[in-house]
Amino acid sequence: MSVSIKKPDQIEKMRIAGKLAADVLVMIEPFVKPGVSTGDLDRICHDFMVNDQKVIPAPLNYHGFPKSICTSVNEVVCHGIPADKRTLKEGDIINIDITVIKDGFHGDTSKTFHVGKPIQHAARLVDVTLECLYKAINIVKPGATLGDIGHIIQQHAEKNYYSVVREYCGHGIGEVFHEEPQVVHYGKKGTGMILQEGMTFTIEPMLNAGKRHVKLDKKDGWTVTTKDKRLSAQWEHTLLVTNNGVDVLTARPDEPF
Repeated sequence: MSVSIKKPDQIEKMRIAGKLAADVLVMIEPFVKPGVSTGDLDRICHDFMVNDQKVIPAPLNYHGFPKSICTSVNEVVCHGIPADKRTLKEGDIINIDITVIKDGFHGDTSKTFHVGKPIQHAARLVDVTLECLYKAINIVKPGATLGDIGHIIQQHAEKNYYSVVREYCGHGIGEVFHEEPQVVHYGKKGTGMILQEGMTFTIEPMLNAGKRHVKLDKKDGWTVTTKDKRLSAQWEHTLLVTNNGVDVLTARPDEPF
């Protein structure tokens, strides 16, 4: 499996794309409230990306995906399609997944938001999912393995009585939206590909409150939900392996990187 090692000029473009993707999540936060539709959120993000940032929304028309962002509400695990009839209500959780293309390079990130006042059991799921992402980021460095990433996520999730979705995973990223390697969120320490300086990829754990099993909507071909209809949460960052650790290319100002 060939993995692309980014050169300094490519890394600079990845940094720019990552920052722009992060800025979209910061911009949209005030609009995530009861009464707004996921269609509204898509339009606001699309206008900001295209008109203000001068970037291409990567999901739009990607293998036929019809919108500029993914909006995954409550039991939707990933790839939720924004719709005017899907109105957010108090207590919902929603993952907003943003990918921009700038100068040919992708920045990919997502965040799970609370709609209105958080519900305690939902807040715990969202928090533990973020902890899984951060724990995984903290071990990324040359010489670590993809199995180390999967292991630390699976261990922390299951210790907190959550399950890890296995059918969808993180991925290499650069000039291509999804490239090698696949970054699964479960696994054994010391197994799999060894990380090396210049690799760029996403980590994007999806944790379910119930069982790990999911199903794909046959009608739209995109929306993935938990089989048992329990809640699911996800967070995602685009990362660069540096000579001694990791850079989070999609970090937001309120994060500890």
